[in-house]
Amino acid sequence: MNKREAVLNLLQAETIQEYTPAGFFIHFDPSDHFGQAAVDKHLEYFRYTDMDLVKIQYERTFPYQPNIQKAEDWGKLPLFGKDFFQPQLDAVEGLVKVAKEEAIVIVTLYSAFMCAGHASNGLLTEHLKENPEQAKKGLEIAAESLLLFVRECIKLGVDGFYASTQGGERGRFEDQSLFLDYVKPYDLLLMDEINRSCIFTVLHVCDYADDYDDLTPFLDYPGQVVNCNPHVGNQELTGQEIAHIFGRPFMGGLERKGIIASGSEAEIKQEVERVLRQAPDNFFLAADCTLPGDTSWHNIKTAISTAHSFQR
Repeated sequence: MNKREAVLNLLQAETIQEYTPAGFFIHFDPSDHFGQAAVDKHLEYFRYTDMDLVKIQYERTFPYQPNIQKAEDWGKLPLFGKDFFQPQLDAVEGLVKVAKEEAIVIVTLYSAFMCAGHASNGLLTEHLKENPEQAKKGLEIAAESLLLFVRECIKLGVDGFYASTQGGERGRFEDQSLFLDYVKPYDLLLMDEINRSCIFTVLHVCDYADDYDDLTPFLDYPGQVVNCNPHVGNQELTGQEIAHIFGRPFMGGLERKGIIASGSEAEIKQEVERVLRQAPDNFFLAADCTLPGDTSWHNIKTAISTAHSFQR
């Protein structure tokens, strides 16, 4: 079984998973973000760690727009075209050509809410609270830009995306309808486009900004696999519980700032084995989000090799 088959087997509910695929994700140095440098660094990391898929990091952050200061300004957000995304697309093209025969290749995708937030240094949240009908113009434009990026990646042959969503975190919006009515529709616009063409997409419920009290708003999102932090409200969900409530395989098991980032080799092996003994039948070992950039590659390789050798 090659790496592609090992990952795609996750989607076959009736298949007994004797081999546990694994992978962890980090951001590389800015000098390795785009073009051939990105191709080389992603491949170096993929080969060294022996992970089971290639996840291309998204580094084309929407630039800050100083002319967006109030909700009424969101119509001024530029529509970013192919030229803007080309450095990122060059990395995608190179990695698909080199790695797709060997492994599933997916591209990290930030949501319209996340990208528009980058363009305003976080003002979007407050603007949605003040005047959502005006602020949503920024989400519309951001989503249109990202649709272009998604379609170009699909043309290049990617297998799917690691689609990241924010906006539904604890404390972000006191009125949850702001997320449901103004943020979620643009998530679904992008993910529905992906779902029409791609075979392997990960729904990532991102807790970078804060934790979640409720995962219910995300249960109807597309995506063949779900990746999220198991800390939800006052509960610590198991991987089996997450897989059950989402009705799809779970990717996760390790905390990004936990033992894999700072533990010894023995501690990492022990923790991975503990997680795998409790894991759902269809499971991909990973962290709850991107690892700290200074995480030892050896630590990551240790976690992955432990998963590969574990007898389930």
